[in-house]
Amino acid sequence: MGGPAARPTATARRSRPPRPPEGTPALSELARQARAELADTVRLARWAEAGPGTAGPTGILPEPDVQQAAADLELTDRQIRAAWDRARLAGLIELHQGAARPGWRLRAWDRDNTAVLRGWVALFDAWSLAHPPGDAGADPSLVAEVVEATPQLLSFLHLSSGPVPVDSLLDLLRQRVAELRTERHEPPADGAHDPLPALLDWVLDAVAGVGALHPRDTGADTREAALTPLGNWAVWVKLEQICVAAQGPAGHIEQSAEKMLRACARLSPGPARAEYRAWLAARPVGLAVAELLETARGEDALLRGLAFEALRVVGPPAEPVVRAASGEPTLRPYALLWLAEQDGDDPEAVAGLLTREETAWLWVDTAAAVADHGEGQLLVSHLDAAVQGSVRALLEEIRGAGHPRTVQVLVALAAAHPDPAVAKAVRRAAFQVHTGGA
Repeated sequence: MGGPAARPTATARRSRPPRPPEGTPALSELARQARAELADTVRLARWAEAGPGTAGPTGILPEPDVQQAAADLELTDRQIRAAWDRARLAGLIELHQGAARPGWRLRAWDRDNTAVLRGWVALFDAWSLAHPPGDAGADPSLVAEVVEATPQLLSFLHLSSGPVPVDSLLDLLRQRVAELRTERHEPPADGAHDPLPALLDWVLDAVAGVGALHPRDTGADTREAALTPLGNWAVWVKLEQICVAAQGPAGHIEQSAEKMLRACARLSPGPARAEYRAWLAARPVGLAVAELLETARGEDALLRGLAFEALRVVGPPAEPVVRAASGEPTLRPYALLWLAEQDGDDPEAVAGLLTREETAWLWVDTAAAVADHGEGQLLVSHLDAAVQGSVRALLEEIRGAGHPRTVQVLVALAAAHPDPAVAKAVRRAAFQVHTGGA
């Protein structure tokens, strides 16, 4: 989006961000449009709230419920399935132990314009999940590249301030896909130019399907596309987030997830969340979630915890991928806690979701993060906060947790603990784990 600009002064960075472009509707009008876009979705969410709507572990509405909802709401089965997906992505429906229940946005829907707009933006961010590519997506890697290129297409539409020929968007898409492959030192995709027109049609239909864009035919040979007022506003907000983050001293939006998270480790929670939001706004939600989880699979326990903090900012659109990741031993404790928070479980009951082994493994993993990046006193405090209630009980459980860093954590804890008796017990436990003794 243009060449590099001079670094703004501190005064400029503190100044108020510019107002929305002239002609942008008021937020109350945008909220009205978002309510209209999601009207059938809200009707289905309220139908589910009344009792009949249930869902299996995958979140799919059972066929008998689809047919009952279609009859009750006078919609087709296909419209019900689409509205169910949209309700989940917008946070209007949450799943808890296989049952659907209203999300907080549904409760606030009629009185809170901010909740409405945030719900619609969550759906907008998940446009590729709400409308999968179908037959156009034969090559998953090419689909991923097209999704990654879409924010640039939307920015171009926004900055053009009017309809844009679809042929121009296709040229831009081809250029961006080629750039992505060059950046990754990959050869051009075989036959990529042939599927791209169909994939662009999918993008335009999918983004239109969430109310952000309306493609239109202006004649036999020319097609144009333009953003709706909602789409223009959403793209403007995201561009502002990117610009503010890039101007600030902590701007890391162009970095990898790993580098961004390492930078956020030095920030307090509020600025870190702002950095997560800016980083997420600069890339498609699916790719961002995948990159965060891939970072969480690494050896650095601190990055694992921070990756799930960033996923909390993503919210419901990350739920299917996080749920799938809960089957991986390294990610399971974090994923289960994340899912429970999304379901609105009582914080005091969340810890009960983990087995004793998983609780011990999580203690070692977080202790490893403290040992690698914190001070000894923090490690002692981490010991004092253990849920097992006593050092002896904790040591017994973590010996069987199977965490690869157990010995290193115990050695660091023994070196840091001021009580000689505790330090001796911890060193003994470290030796037993190292030698495989009881």
